This record gives sequence, C-alpha cells and structure tokens, in this order.
Amino acid sequence: MGDGTTDDLKGRVKEAGGDLTGDKDLKNEGRVDRASGTVKDKVGDAADKVKDTIRRD
Repeated sequence: MGDGTTDDLKGRVKEAGGDLTGDKDLKNEGRVDRASGTVKDKVGDAADKVKDTIRRD
C-alpha cells in the first residue's frame, strides 16, 4: 500500500467515527486525510511517469 492509500483508509475510519459519534471535527479531519491521500497518489503517479520517460531515453 502506498502512502496515499494509507491516508485514505485512515480518513475513512475517522469520517465513520465522526458520523457515529456526531463529532464534526473528527469527520472533517477524516476528509482532510482522504484528500491528502488523493494528492499523494497523484504526485506518485506523476513521478512514476517522469521516471519512465527518463528511463526510455
């Protein structure tokens, strides 16, 4: 699992916990974690494409 996947899962757990307990701050923290995971995945994908392009040359 990549860093983004870990953050996404952590965020989902926090969001669910926030829903169950009515804790809006925890739910929002989960949303931030999920967004962070998405960004990390996108950056990682872009870095992989750059590395692949460099290796071809």
